[in-house]
Amino acid sequence: MINKKKFDFVLAGYLIALIALGCIVIFSASTTTIGGYTNTQNYWWKQAIFAVISLLAVYLLLKIPMSIFELLIVPAYILNILALILVLFTPPVNGAHRWFSFLGINYQPSESAKLLTILVVARAISQDNMTEIKQIFIALGLTVLPALLILIEPDFGSTLVFFFSLLAMLIAAELPLYYILLLISPVISIITSFWWIAIIIWIIVLVYLLLRARLSWITISIASILNVFLALITPVFWNGLKDYQQQRILSFFNPMADPLGAGYQIIQAKIAVGSGSIFGKGWLEGTQKNMHFLPEHHTDFIFSVIGEEFGFIGSLVLLGLFFLFFHRLINDIGQIQVRERRIAAAGIFAYLLFQTFINIGMNIGLIPATGIPLPFISYGGSNLLFSTLAVGVVLKYLNERGLMK
Repeated sequence: MINKKKFDFVLAGYLIALIALGCIVIFSASTTTIGGYTNTQNYWWKQAIFAVISLLAVYLLLKIPMSIFELLIVPAYILNILALILVLFTPPVNGAHRWFSFLGINYQPSESAKLLTILVVARAISQDNMTEIKQIFIALGLTVLPALLILIEPDFGSTLVFFFSLLAMLIAAELPLYYILLLISPVISIITSFWWIAIIIWIIVLVYLLLRARLSWITISIASILNVFLALITPVFWNGLKDYQQQRILSFFNPMADPLGAGYQIIQAKIAVGSGSIFGKGWLEGTQKNMHFLPEHHTDFIFSVIGEEFGFIGSLVLLGLFFLFFHRLINDIGQIQVRERRIAAAGIFAYLLFQTFINIGMNIGLIPATGIPLPFISYGGSNLLFSTLAVGVVLKYLNERGLMK
């Protein structure tokens, strides 16, 4: 059966609205107003240029024949892995090796790696006659490679995006939920490891769920032993850290533990959002931004600028636009009938949703600062280009559905 082409103008409209809103907010974040003095940095017009380039890239993507697009996925992934290796040898910026710079243009290969890894994993695990175990190991292998290279940069936040997308793709591939449980169980064991009652309850729940799944006693025993081992070894590892190492980790989870150091950004972001009240301080009038108390206010903490200058109402408008965008995106995924494309679209949805949730969460103090930008809103050419292309891929899948499979 062949489906007719169907371009989703509504999803494209939400995408353009988010990008336009980002350019407007970046203009405010780039402008310092103190008394009669006003100075605007060039971030906003650079973002406007990035926006035009990103939308043109989506237009070109839609014009490329699907056969050529699919042919380019694996070579592009391999080249991206090489770029992630080469970037480790570039001069550090703020202690991290993340960017290639050429003629004033910065390229961050970790941003393209997110999208390309999703496309390659979807291709690999959608092959016919592949066992579930093989699906898991191949998906993990293709994901762990770029994730480890990005972790070395270091960029812990981007690494988390890979595994959240991976879980979404495995679920979309209709992998039994007990496999998903086995994959996330080590994380839960580490979290519960500092309270012995929580450890006991978790292991009992894990064994019960695996028994309900009718797994073999060998599988259940191995999973239980590994999780108990992780739960027991984590406190030993923690106690083996030096005091300053423990303090850094504690500050990551509790900013008030180091208010002038690791926790400074989140504290200032919370002050900015809270001071905006209902209607905000007004366009260009954010004091936390203007007095530069809020670091990185045009990138990772741009949501705080929205909260300070436009208040609860402005923040609600942005959240409402994101809600409409993601609601439309997930509805579109349900219309994609080719298995590989549906799995890839699920990974793209998870990748964008996770970044949105984490960024806004850290701006309001619910989540530790991880350096994850707000899709389409934060300043950054690489982030904007590949986030926009990710949506372009879904639009392409909808526009060229092809044969049911």
